[in-house]
Amino acid sequence: MARRVVVALLAPVAWAPPGIDPVNWRTALAEDVVDLLATLNEVDTAVAVTRADRWLADAVIWPGTTVYEVPEPTPNMVLAAVGSSIDAPGGGYEQAAVVAGDAPDLPGLTVGKLLRPLTSRPVALAPVEGSLPGLLGVAAQLPVPPWLPPLEMDTSVPAAVRAAAPRPGELAVTPTWHRLRGPADLARLDPALGGWENTRALLSGAGRPG
Repeated sequence: MARRVVVALLAPVAWAPPGIDPVNWRTALAEDVVDLLATLNEVDTAVAVTRADRWLADAVIWPGTTVYEVPEPTPNMVLAAVGSSIDAPGGGYEQAAVVAGDAPDLPGLTVGKLLRPLTSRPVALAPVEGSLPGLLGVAAQLPVPPWLPPLEMDTSVPAAVRAAAPRPGELAVTPTWHRLRGPADLARLDPALGGWENTRALLSGAGRPG
């Protein structure tokens, strides 16, 4: 089986619910995403931050988690950092996925579906659910194909990436999921889903779990 890593991109968060400290909100989202990744099977997990946000990585990672410091919080920068890393046992990874750090209730199955097409296609994208553009996740075979355009988690859409590919079939589009980028996204949270304890606690007014 290919060596794979899933990286949580802990980019700046532009919105927080009224009455909740933005730093606490961002930290809770990041911690829930990192906790979710830690439950995945048959993949390594990591986080990516800019140097200015190293504090956030240190606050939420599990012992032994790899932290990639990137110049800019973009999927391309993360994939480049993973591809150039020699820290992983066996000399590196053959596949990598980057997921947004503001999807606290993201199901592990959705991450698995993002990785699955890489057995036959070089790139897969999971669009974000809702009316706004953007991506939930990006996955690619390593080294990354040279045709992959610059991506932004908050603005990129699959159509633009497909247009850059040498053939439309080079890109797989996988199921959507929501991120928490505005008030309407709160209604998408499913209280019946397990996980997302830190985000749930802040929204309930209880603060982060101890």
